[in-house]
Amino acid sequence: MASVREIRRRIKSVQNTAKITNALQLVAASKMRRAQQRATAARPYADRMRHVLGNLSRQSADVEGNPVHPLLIQRETDRTLIIHVTPNRGLSGGLPGNLNRRGGQLALEQSGPVSIVAAGKKGRDFFHRLRFNIIAEFVDLGDYPTPGDTLPIARIAMEEFLNDRVDRVFLVFANFVNTAVQRPVVRQLLPVRPDEQEDALGSGEVKKVGRVLEVDYIYEPSPQAVLEELLPRYVEMQVYEAILENSASEQSARMVAMKNATDAAKDMISSLTLVMNKARQEQITKELLDIVGGVAALEG
Repeated sequence: MASVREIRRRIKSVQNTAKITNALQLVAASKMRRAQQRATAARPYADRMRHVLGNLSRQSADVEGNPVHPLLIQRETDRTLIIHVTPNRGLSGGLPGNLNRRGGQLALEQSGPVSIVAAGKKGRDFFHRLRFNIIAEFVDLGDYPTPGDTLPIARIAMEEFLNDRVDRVFLVFANFVNTAVQRPVVRQLLPVRPDEQEDALGSGEVKKVGRVLEVDYIYEPSPQAVLEELLPRYVEMQVYEAILENSASEQSARMVAMKNATDAAKDMISSLTLVMNKARQEQITKELLDIVGGVAALEG
């Protein structure tokens, strides 16, 4: 058994670790609240944009002779661009690993060449080790990114698609569910597929299907003109929403991981304290036996 001094030194070391993890937990909790508010505030706008986009694309398709918007064109080839959104720092539990596994699985599923836009150091390092083609990286977005910070990512995706260098663009990010649950999500960004939106609206009179009302809107000057302006904004908003969701997930995962680390450190301190008390008791008992033996020897 280790000496009392060694155990006491180890307890001190674990206590220092617990102080650090507790401080990181408090910092992550304060950042998490703001990140969650930003993510939840962006959801209604993104959802409503998907509503309008679905309706617009249907009205545009109903009119013969309308040219298809370039961002809606489906191509037969299979050149893929993956926008991989991950945390910049560790200490986030299994979140970076889960995102990297999902992104790697998506990349391996593609039959054609795959390019990567890495938004976060963890994803960049992961695909760099796998020797994928990383065409751009964004590792300085910060804890509270703005639309201006994420705009270059959306522009790169649209330029690659419009210049016929890629045929599909996917987003991989962590969807914030609650403080304890963050799910890796894959979403096709380009070409825009409004037909697959669960809330796409059709034309005609007002209908009620389940709990969803389908309404026919009137657009001025025309659905095509509105669609021309809306599609780039849609792509930019999808990227911005994914970054916000990932930021909220990162802070939540870090807070939970640091709380678990602090609790584990406290349990270890309790166990080491018990071992130290046993060792000290054993040492005291041994010293008493030596004293008793010495007294008995003197008396003899």
